[in-house]
Amino acid sequence: MDLKDIERINELYRKSKSEGLNDAEKEEQDRLRKAYVKAFRDNLRGTLNTISIKNPDGTIVNLGEKYGNKGKEEYN
Repeated sequence: MDLKDIERINELYRKSKSEGLNDAEKEEQDRLRKAYVKAFRDNLRGTLNTISIKNPDGTIVNLGEKYGNKGKEEYN
């Protein structure tokens, strides 16, 4: 997802509020929104997978290794 796609999402949103969208534009808007949400979730998942927590006993738990693959199928 690049800046051009985000600008197009915003353009379609503004057009939908002012004059409405035709069927092709509605499909494009839906496709772009789904791609945006997927990119957002993938980015967030990647960030969360890098988090490590230091326990009071001094051990370090990498949450990405412990929980990283759970629930991933739900979002794809």
